[in-house]
Amino acid sequence: MESIRELVERRGREERGSPFCFFEDTCLTFGDLDQRVNRLANGLTTFGLVPGDRLAVMLANHPDHVCTFLALAKLGITQVPINIHLKDFGLGYLLEHSEARAVVADSRFAPQLVAALAGRTSVELVVWRGAPTPAGAVRTVSFDDVVAAGAPEPPWAAPPSDHLVSITYTSGTTGPPKGVMLGDKPYRMAGRVAGQAAEVRLGDVMLTWEPLYHIGGSQVILTCLQYRVPMALLERFSASTFWAQARRYRATQMHYLGGVLGLLFKQPPRPDDADNPVRIAWGGGAPDHLWEPFERRFGVRIREVYGMTEAASFTTINLEGRVGSVGRPVPHFEVRIAGDDGRPVGPGERGEILVREREPGLLMRGYFKDPERTADALRDGWLHTGDLGMVGADGFVYFLGRRKDSLRRRGENVSAWEIERVVSMHESVEECAVVGVPSDLGDEDVKLFVKPVAGHRPDPLDLIRWCELHLAYFQVP
Repeated sequence: MESIRELVERRGREERGSPFCFFEDTCLTFGDLDQRVNRLANGLTTFGLVPGDRLAVMLANHPDHVCTFLALAKLGITQVPINIHLKDFGLGYLLEHSEARAVVADSRFAPQLVAALAGRTSVELVVWRGAPTPAGAVRTVSFDDVVAAGAPEPPWAAPPSDHLVSITYTSGTTGPPKGVMLGDKPYRMAGRVAGQAAEVRLGDVMLTWEPLYHIGGSQVILTCLQYRVPMALLERFSASTFWAQARRYRATQMHYLGGVLGLLFKQPPRPDDADNPVRIAWGGGAPDHLWEPFERRFGVRIREVYGMTEAASFTTINLEGRVGSVGRPVPHFEVRIAGDDGRPVGPGERGEILVREREPGLLMRGYFKDPERTADALRDGWLHTGDLGMVGADGFVYFLGRRKDSLRRRGENVSAWEIERVVSMHESVEECAVVGVPSDLGDEDVKLFVKPVAGHRPDPLDLIRWCELHLAYFQVP
């Protein structure tokens, strides 16, 4: 299978004039992509970055984000994707823990980024997409200047095949975020299997709204390169405009996650709901009670999947349309359902989902600078997912929730530890605890319990405002 670098360059040669990315009123061709990626990659080396460096990426969905992802993969620079909603402690922790040497960011995120950079000496350069903003003693330059400084030819040397493409931080336990280390091969496999799940063929258009800082978004970049189809890239998901955007770009595939199907289904019914070009809706978390009604109303077929960042994004895919199931294991992974003692359980019995690779190099390399949690997750060749499931006698897998003390809200993994750390800093709070509670939109809502300091009676609204100052929107109780 071609490396990411080889794939970009071949598409640039063979599909030069074909569309690769529709964004608002613009269209980036495969040829445009190849040249802009080369210029950005060469420009970054002009400003002193070298293979093996770590670079944090804090960009909204935009073609330049796509180019940044591919340029870093071409160079062998490890990207650290940053959730654009992070601020204060959460953002500062990722920059400090990853020891990023540089940051590429949209200038609209300057207030929270500059504040988070204060006192952190590993970052030497900030590349602003938009108006450059001073960042203390850190050198700053504009994204356009970096591109202009680079030559359009491929970088002089390809990275080694085992280079580290990304350190992607994921929450979901009571501890701090974990940096999942992924190489080139997991991303390529994620793109390939996404195309299988979405039944992609020539002439299709992949509607892509999920943030590119998640593997669920970035894998579509590889899908489009591998299957020679364009993406219609949206900056964000909007239930009220979603179908109009699908019609505008003649999109044939849509992705769902984190309550998206429920949000779309709650929109007022229209007589032309099924009059849209989307053929396949693929993703994770389709509610059983909405599955078939959604298909009938909007004229699409649902393809449910299960996976996680640590295992090349996909472990199972449901191509048969079995309602409620996440499908069967993909050929390159073996799935086992294990009891508390680690031993396999029988068909129909609940247990933890374990994953083992049949093809080397697909599981994560571990959690960055976290050998203890790496050893806990990877045992005897098996990835312990922390998720509950069961397998029927016919081989279909069913996802039954999370085994660990974690929650998922609006498509984001949320660490109770991060929220509790912020709330406990409030002057009126002695102790606190966070749990997930069911949400009618799917996933969970965040519920906060507080033990006040003696003599204090904190106002709930004051606590919410405190959280809004220091946490991403999806972490606020």
